[in-house]
Amino acid sequence: MHHYLAGLPRPVKQGLMVLADAAVVVLALWAALVLHAGVGPASFDPTLWALYALVPIVAIPLFALFGLYRAVVRWMGAHALATITKGVMASTLALTVIISVMPQWTLSLPVVLNFALLSLCAVGGLRIVVRGWFRRAANGEGDRHRQPVVIYGAGNCGIELASSLIGNTHYRPVAFVDDDPRKQGTIIQGVSVHPPQRLPALIDRERVAYVLLAMARLARPERRRIVERLEPLNVHILTIPPLSDLVTRRAGMEDVREVEVEDLLGRDAVAPRPELLRRCIAGHAVMVTGAGGSIGSELCRQILRLRPRRLVLVERSEFALYAIEKELRYQMEGQAHQPELHPVLGDVTDGERMQALMSAFAIHSVYHAAAYKHVPLVEANSLQGIHNNVFGTLRTAEAAAAAGVPHFVLISTDKAVRPTNVMGASKRMAEQVVQDLARRQGVPTVFSMVRFGNVLGSSGSVVPLFREQIRKGGPVTVTHPEVTRYFMTIPEAASLVIQAGAMARGGEVFVLDMGEPVRIDDLARRMIRLSGLTVRDEARPAGDIEIRYTGLRPGEKLYEELLLGEAVTGTDHPMICRASEARLPADGLQRLLEDLRRAAARFDCEAARQLLAGAVEGYEAPGPCNDVLGRRLAVAAAKPSPAISPWPAPCTGTDNSSNRSSAHSVSG
Repeated sequence: MHHYLAGLPRPVKQGLMVLADAAVVVLALWAALVLHAGVGPASFDPTLWALYALVPIVAIPLFALFGLYRAVVRWMGAHALATITKGVMASTLALTVIISVMPQWTLSLPVVLNFALLSLCAVGGLRIVVRGWFRRAANGEGDRHRQPVVIYGAGNCGIELASSLIGNTHYRPVAFVDDDPRKQGTIIQGVSVHPPQRLPALIDRERVAYVLLAMARLARPERRRIVERLEPLNVHILTIPPLSDLVTRRAGMEDVREVEVEDLLGRDAVAPRPELLRRCIAGHAVMVTGAGGSIGSELCRQILRLRPRRLVLVERSEFALYAIEKELRYQMEGQAHQPELHPVLGDVTDGERMQALMSAFAIHSVYHAAAYKHVPLVEANSLQGIHNNVFGTLRTAEAAAAAGVPHFVLISTDKAVRPTNVMGASKRMAEQVVQDLARRQGVPTVFSMVRFGNVLGSSGSVVPLFREQIRKGGPVTVTHPEVTRYFMTIPEAASLVIQAGAMARGGEVFVLDMGEPVRIDDLARRMIRLSGLTVRDEARPAGDIEIRYTGLRPGEKLYEELLLGEAVTGTDHPMICRASEARLPADGLQRLLEDLRRAAARFDCEAARQLLAGAVEGYEAPGPCNDVLGRRLAVAAAKPSPAISPWPAPCTGTDNSSNRSSAHSVSG
């Protein structure tokens, strides 16, 4: 029956509602007369039959005029009930006027009032009954396919969520859970509200597999406390879009997502200082190198909101540049302030091009985020890592000084502190390059560096890797049971970078407060539990996901540090401190850079690493160089013939052997 009625054409269903309304308003008039005069001849007076016929003739057009038949009954809400009230009041008033000019009909005021009240109850009640029947039928058919869920949070967000789940094909709410004792024991949207202590029993009784967190405005520490309470219950924890997105239909239940690890590891961010954010950006021309990377792209998003005059995106990956430009142009749509946006394909090691760009666009602030940061990859490509991280920073910083750029901020890393890998050592060298430029006389640029740890969700972060491994059923790979890392969210890191750069006076190393370090093993176990799964280990051999320890990769260390020494002072921002660290003398640094150039030119990876070890505190270049390409090129370069040609010989399409000999002779 439900399928048959639901499948009827819309005009047919509207016609059925018209007939039903005509019947109930006639019954309402009869009931009003009965209530007033009692069951007797008066209620069956033959002269009233014409009045019974008149009631629907007057009421139905007025109901239609007020839009009552445009509402879909199964989704009827408060607005439809208001429309019913207006329609009933209008029809009662019209009938009263008609009766007043017809001498054969006399209806007292109590009869009129009873008719209005009974019509309202009958017309509205009819729709409520039909709506409930449709929903029960739909829910009954879909219950076997819908996952029973508990909604944690019975506030506005939870109520809106429960409403969104009506007719949803994926989830069926079976209970609310809320910490507020005033809400416990109540019923919302037909669903009971329980205290958190009842949650384990509810999960067992209702076979709940999902808990939906409806707590958009909850502070992060409180949110973390609730999630920690849910972790041992072996349920999949999901969070929902913001209430504003649900209400405006910008998001729906298809947008539920995993609980972000950022919500658990991160802190409640300290409110940024607007004057620091705007100081080097508002009304100025700004350049971001590495604009398509994790930090670079977030810097671009935040800079764009600070109303710069011009934003120049420098990126050597064509696709990454295309993606961030597209996103930023979408972000700019509808904004009153429309800054110039210039995507530029470029390499930071090309100093002449960088200087030309900065001069042509009259750059005021440079945020240098371009770097190779993936430790094992840089370890396997050491010479290229040094070339990009050290000499790319040198060329870009020199270009800024030559172009008269007022502010230059280097994005550094905690791996630059007593590094055990080429990536960290090259970033510490990049810091020293910038420090050297900062102390030169006559340089107009204020140079500074900002050092911080891992950012959650970046391209090299373990979080997306673990999430993908869990999705595939494991194993989750952890390098070592005791390895720890500092973590910060990308938006918080980018905001603090901008504020730190605004406080620079020249040569400072700013260090961001990263909070407490996190054991990666604990992080992996937490992510597995948040997915509603269990860890498979000796204590639980029947668990769902195995954690496999793979050993530290080349260049990795167990613990990261943020400071080289103890000379640390505070700043005007509670999350930013200023470190005073030893520097190489200027003449020593220049000799070192020249030696590094010569080592790279002859592809001598070992010599390059030893030079870094002599200049960077804590770096010892352990083990042989892993740069296989560098070793092969070094062997090839050492042979007297054939020499390595920097460019391939042109292909004539006639004789490959002659082409090869020609290439050798040209290069020689």
